[in-house]
Amino acid sequence: MVQQTVDLLKKEIPLEEEPVVISEQVKTGLVLVDVINGLCTPGSGSLAPREPNRQISEMIDESERLARLFCDKKWPVLAFLDSHRPDQLEHPYPPHCLTGTDESNLVPALRWLEREPNFTMRRKDCYDGFIGSIEEDGSNLLVLGICTDICVLDFVCSTLSARNRGFLSPLEDVVVYSRGCATFDFPAGSLQELMHHVGLYMAKGRGARIAKEVSIECTLQKP
Repeated sequence: MVQQTVDLLKKEIPLEEEPVVISEQVKTGLVLVDVINGLCTPGSGSLAPREPNRQISEMIDESERLARLFCDKKWPVLAFLDSHRPDQLEHPYPPHCLTGTDESNLVPALRWLEREPNFTMRRKDCYDGFIGSIEEDGSNLLVLGICTDICVLDFVCSTLSARNRGFLSPLEDVVVYSRGCATFDFPAGSLQELMHHVGLYMAKGRGARIAKEVSIECTLQKP
């Protein structure tokens, strides 16, 4: 019954996705939002999945794949890490991802990024990680992470608003990669699927491009 309701709602709010090919001629930045233990690794905190989860596992795999591609190209990679002081909680959620704990660290599959020269890591204590992190020589942003409908959406909306006001020139496109995002694994898996869909739908409504697949166009070098 729950799945039927979810399917009906998704039909009522259809989401158009597109394949996105990133040109090597246009420098693009990769933003990873909260791909950390406390939100992704089973049993690692109050908001972590209780058991292995397909949507979250796919998000981590795609985050690692694209991060390696970007590092090979020496393109900028930025990661926001949810990190809260015990006296600065984030209502209505229970204490989570406390500063200094492994909950607020990158998942094991991404820890190698900390040794990369093109990598920047910023800890945040709120949903929205927007801190004016766009490099002047970039014109696109590719966004991945968790949760699709909370921290990812907040960051995307703030970035688009700043772009529209002319604060982030020459930023042109903000692309959200659907398979590179995930949200809470609610007790009923169908709700996870629905809220992921809703988050993407709202991001598109604000002006983001939604990618169903992402690849980098290889340009042959002239001899």
